[in-house]
Amino acid sequence: MQTVIDIATVVLGYLLGSIPFGLLIVKIKTGKDLRSVESGRTGGTNAMRAAGFSAGLLTATMDVLKGAAAVWLAQALNPESNLIHILAPIAAILGHNYSIFLVERDENRQWHFRGGAGGAPALGGAMGLWWPMLPIVFSLGALVFFTLGIASITTLAVALFVTIIFAVRAWLGQMPWIDVLYGVVAELILIWALRPNIQKLLSGNERVVKYSLSGWLRSRKQAEAESKTSP
Repeated sequence: MQTVIDIATVVLGYLLGSIPFGLLIVKIKTGKDLRSVESGRTGGTNAMRAAGFSAGLLTATMDVLKGAAAVWLAQALNPESNLIHILAPIAAILGHNYSIFLVERDENRQWHFRGGAGGAPALGGAMGLWWPMLPIVFSLGALVFFTLGIASITTLAVALFVTIIFAVRAWLGQMPWIDVLYGVVAELILIWALRPNIQKLLSGNERVVKYSLSGWLRSRKQAEAESKTSP
């Protein structure tokens, strides 16, 4: 019976992750379909591009809570199984990236699952496993984001920070080593989801968010260059 409950817990984690909060928030605020904006992803960064900073922040908050809720659900239904405690939020990340509610057919009539990149629910899952992770990684992630202004690097950094912090805590005997596996698997999922962005990073063509220091410096350089070339 417990095996059935565990399977159901992981499935529920996936369904929680599949809720496209960014799509709903942007639709309510602007009427736009977030899937047709910029990257087409449904996470906080693209929501910010489509509907402003407040929409992006609200989307990110809800997506973080999806990952955390998956852990809390698993802990409530099976308090003794650390494996289920990490499988549920991993399922939530997969649901966020490949939402059952956002299945589409392309021009070749093949089915595709749409969604985000997974950074926010990955952070949420880590918060569910150890709640101080939220302020620590949120602060580090915000520093990376508002300095470099590249969302893909920030997303990859989130799971990297989680893995490092969990590894240190496990080495100190403060949490089970299996929780470190959560960070590693989450990082692999994010890398897979961000393959196009990684290619752009390598070619120097990745987008820079205008709200960041890097974006401000780039805008300033462009303005200076335009002023020099104008008559």
